[in-house]
Amino acid sequence: MRYEDFINLKYTPKSDDLICLFRITPTNEFTLKEAAIRVAAESSNGTWSDLKVPEHIYELSAKAYEIKKDFVKIAYPVDLFEQGNMPQILSSIAGNIFGMKAVSGLRLEDVKFPEKIIRSFKGPQYGIDGVRKILKIKNRPITITVPKPKVGYYPEEHAKIAYEAWTGGVDLLKDDENLSDQSFNRFEKRLKLCMKMREKAEKETGEKKSYLINITSETNEMIRRAKMVKDYGNEYIMIDTLTAGWAATQTVRDACQDLKLAMHGHRAFHSAFDRNPLHGLSMKVVTSVARMQGIDQLHIGGMGKLAGDEEEVESNFEKC
Repeated sequence: MRYEDFINLKYTPKSDDLICLFRITPTNEFTLKEAAIRVAAESSNGTWSDLKVPEHIYELSAKAYEIKKDFVKIAYPVDLFEQGNMPQILSSIAGNIFGMKAVSGLRLEDVKFPEKIIRSFKGPQYGIDGVRKILKIKNRPITITVPKPKVGYYPEEHAKIAYEAWTGGVDLLKDDENLSDQSFNRFEKRLKLCMKMREKAEKETGEKKSYLINITSETNEMIRRAKMVKDYGNEYIMIDTLTAGWAATQTVRDACQDLKLAMHGHRAFHSAFDRNPLHGLSMKVVTSVARMQGIDQLHIGGMGKLAGDEEEVESNFEKC
């Protein structure tokens, strides 16, 4: 098994191959082709020395099959991956390769997941159509707001702002990424008071309202909080998908199916690896994974204080 076994510019991907689009910046010691080969090898079953291996192992080798400028497409046999196991999949296509000495920059721009892998995940329980049914909104945008500053309010103050937002025409109130169960604004008290204000706002407006309350914590605690959300009559939870982790997101999604709760995904932490255009992975990949894992609605960016532009938002929207 040699590095040359991981490139075939005449290869035609199979329908069940997983396809990655990488942007590769090789170091001075390597050509783009040499760097691409090493990425394909390290992310599948290659090694740094020649080995004599059984013939069937070659069938699992990734192939760099297209190189255009600094963009490289790599095809992976579907059997490399455990179905329904996103940590394992990402440990392959977005694992050690970012630390390789052959590259000074490596960015995973996009992933085309084959049907077999997509179907091994449950995906969103509700999606936009289901959310519209929950809120009984058919023909207009769904509005949402976050109390600012994002942390610091007491539960009573938070609930008052919620009431004012709901009666002012907003459909959904949302916690921000770093509000959870701090001493100044305990989770259960905030939930309890907001549900009282939600009931009052619904009676006054005749409209359905809901609350995207942030349950992010250790996995078992998130499930406990999700059950509490259900017990108080709310329809929604929010999870910081990246800081909580993909395995935890999937576990919470299963719990939310039993509880019939919709999931909003916050993308906190994304810019740690998607802001550099030459390294890391794109928000488009995060979007794909989040939807496969079961996020009903996802923060996909905006044109405000944070980096990102209209093109990125539209691209993420199309991925959803």
